Amino acid sequence: MIQLNYRDSKPIYEQIKDGFRHLIVSGALKQDEKLPSVREIASRLAINPNTIQRAYKELETEGYTYTISGKGSFVSQVSAQTDGRIKKLYEKFDEIVKELLYISDNKEELKKRIDMLEEEGREKNDKG
Repeated sequence: MIQLNYRDSKPIYEQIKDGFRHLIVSGALKQDEKLPSVREIASRLAINPNTIQRAYKELETEGYTYTISGKGSFVSQVSAQTDGRIKKLYEKFDEIVKELLYISDNKEELKKRIDMLEEEGREKNDKG
């Protein structure tokens, strides 16, 4: 499910958040699917439940999950993604594209990769 790298400079809660975000974006976790409980993940990964709680809270703030009191956390529908998260992703995208253009100056290759990613996303949605 989620792999932690204790040697990574990235905090554990961010690794957990990124792991769940990846599972959601890749379609491994579907809309309205229940996430494992904080206690379950904490015991499985042998880390403090507060760390898991922080990751879950940030996922909810970013619009990837929602919480039903007494029932747990669930995957949100795609449209629940906040504008703030989209803005952050565009900033990362811009930074990476600028560096790629500086290094290779091959716009056509970037366009092909975007088209390829779009096609992969369509294929996943058609299967799901």
